[in-house]
Amino acid sequence: MSKSIATLRKKAISKGRMSLYLDFYPPIWDQDANCFTRREFLKLYVYQKPADQYQKMANIENMHTAELIRARRQNEINKMEIYSAFEREQLKIQEVGRESFVDYYKRLGQKKEGNNLSIWNCAIVHFEAFLKGEDLLFQDVTVTLIEDFRDYLLIARSLRNTQKKLSRNTALSYYNKIKTTLKRAYREDKLKSDINSKISCIKEMESQRNFMTLEEIKILFATPCPDLLVRKISMFSVLTGIRYVDIAKLTWSEIQYIENDGCYIIFRQKKTQGAESMPISEEAFELLGRRKGEKELVFKGLRKCDVDKAVPAWIKLSGIKKHITFHCFRHTYATLQITAGTDIFTVSKMLGHRSVKTTQVYAKVIDSKKREAANRISLE
Repeated sequence: MSKSIATLRKKAISKGRMSLYLDFYPPIWDQDANCFTRREFLKLYVYQKPADQYQKMANIENMHTAELIRARRQNEINKMEIYSAFEREQLKIQEVGRESFVDYYKRLGQKKEGNNLSIWNCAIVHFEAFLKGEDLLFQDVTVTLIEDFRDYLLIARSLRNTQKKLSRNTALSYYNKIKTTLKRAYREDKLKSDINSKISCIKEMESQRNFMTLEEIKILFATPCPDLLVRKISMFSVLTGIRYVDIAKLTWSEIQYIENDGCYIIFRQKKTQGAESMPISEEAFELLGRRKGEKELVFKGLRKCDVDKAVPAWIKLSGIKKHITFHCFRHTYATLQITAGTDIFTVSKMLGHRSVKTTQVYAKVIDSKKREAANRISLE
């Protein structure tokens, strides 16, 4: 596109007046409207037939002002042609700096799915509450502001129950969403400095991971379950350690049986997006039943609401007093593996953890059980 020319023009309006405006050809980019435009109305007018000296003077002054604006706009257009690379870069930084960081944060959140989408939405609601509903531009994002948000999260109330504070790990989860946004914004040159690397963290509080012993598992599976499909996937989770979300989306194309080697599940974890190749036992393989179409779900007809209803009822029928959810079957798999002597690195890989540190909590649980066992024998 060639360089634009700004021309001062007039347009007839009411009461014998002419509105003054600039006509750009070719069109120029309007930052506020976010589109190309050919006109800029100056909110100035002249009289077509001035009736007195006052109107004549007003015409002269307004034409002079309009011409000054035209010259300034033309100068701005010309200046763009002679900016140095450094000046153009600075202009770009200033332009990006005036973009909304909050809108950018929301756009990232909208790309998430399922439970992760819900967590991002809650995190965004808390960030907007911290900002008291005001917008935040990229140029105003600072280390101090983000650390103030960190402090806010540590005392904030839950959205579901305003009588309760956010748990530390929930605050950490929400804080990690803003950290992810900061990292991406810096990578995309929307932030001038790597703010994420400079801010303080929220330390994770080690959460209680309820699990079942092998004896309890045997009692549970000897107890009739209100839902046979829930029983089947519960057994499958105990035998493999796979999360409910990954069991629910498992298709037959992800099940592979290799002669003289056994069955493997080749899938991508929904939570971490990590690609996994997981060997499973013959017992777990038999739970899958007869093979069907490659794109069909292995556990067809599964609904989370049915699982959430059936598991507590089943646990109650078995007489087990622990608070057990479906996810506890994954914890049970991990603790049973470590109890059986499987090294923690292998268990970490089987669970699909990115870091062995995540798996170490199960080893601590086992160590505490060993300590309890050691203290049971006393000669006093």
